[in-house]
Amino acid sequence: MSIPTRAAVVESGGAPFTLCDVELADPGPHEAVVRMVATGLCHTDLGVASGGLPFPLPGVLGHEGAGVVEAVGPAVTGVAPGDHVVLSFTSCGDCRNCRGGHPAYCATWLPLNLIGGRRADGTGTISRDGEELGGHFFGQSSFAERALVDERSLVKVDPEVPLTSIAPLGCGVQTGVGAVWNVLKPVTGSTVVVLGAGAVGLSAVMAAALTPATNIVAVDRVAERLSLARELGATHTVDAAEADLGEALAGITGGQGADGVVETTGNVGVLRQGVDALAARGTLVVVGAPPFGTEVALDVNGLLGGKQVVGLTLGDAETQAFIPALVRLVKEGRLPLHRLISTYPFAEIDQAVRDMGAGKAIKPVLTF
Repeated sequence: MSIPTRAAVVESGGAPFTLCDVELADPGPHEAVVRMVATGLCHTDLGVASGGLPFPLPGVLGHEGAGVVEAVGPAVTGVAPGDHVVLSFTSCGDCRNCRGGHPAYCATWLPLNLIGGRRADGTGTISRDGEELGGHFFGQSSFAERALVDERSLVKVDPEVPLTSIAPLGCGVQTGVGAVWNVLKPVTGSTVVVLGAGAVGLSAVMAAALTPATNIVAVDRVAERLSLARELGATHTVDAAEADLGEALAGITGGQGADGVVETTGNVGVLRQGVDALAARGTLVVVGAPPFGTEVALDVNGLLGGKQVVGLTLGDAETQAFIPALVRLVKEGRLPLHRLISTYPFAEIDQAVRDMGAGKAIKPVLTF
């Protein structure tokens, strides 16, 4: 039997989200049905909804879900009905990167999460009036009152922590935190620069504040976000609308440059500035994603001082260990994620989209 629920469907590229009744397939051996409590809204959702990626539409998106398990398939062992879970990306579990603790670089990551719209075996997970919809987005498609979720997308979490406060951990927050903790790994005296003070960038600022980094520099064009960055741990801020980034960073670092840079904007001009601002042996982490095929010109001789440019997906996080650690930090008040969140009833998803696009909301979270 199919499982009826209500979902926000994107009918075609550029169309708004439409609430309608859909049916979930019965859970397979390694799947669970999750009653959604909250789900974050991410720029990736908006990029796919715009038609910028070849995800099959009409479809159901959403990939920062949090909820309560209602039913599990016969082979599921990690969670049980009643468990509180945060939903993240899925992966095959068998390729070299999955076995090596790097599931964000799974050999089948793109079709399983971003563009396939179906399970690995090609079967669909969501239908409407007997017609299959694109689903299985990040193994979850959480823009719905109930979601059919891959076991590898499920992370059991502390039931004492409100799910609304931790839904964004599944993508944006773990990306920003992982850029700092898993790639840059700042040491005492380091300078970390975060380009862009959106949800991912501010997560990186909060993560850097929990390291021995001495200088934490947030760069943006919105004064309110720079003020918030200071409250969340930035030691310096640079308004890119008013100051030259290279000159500002030279002043902050005494001419040495940045040891680590997190680029979240997806703007290749900003990326180039970040690479030029690196110190010798410094590392820039590319997080922001411009359209496929976008290229950036770099000064090759400028890289010969040991500079590194590293691409990053989802913080290179092993979710089963990483997300519970972040939940604990939220619970203890050491990762003040609530400062980024604005909540909206699920029915107001299009208002959340508008507010996010206008910069009024840093991290919209839909509640059910």
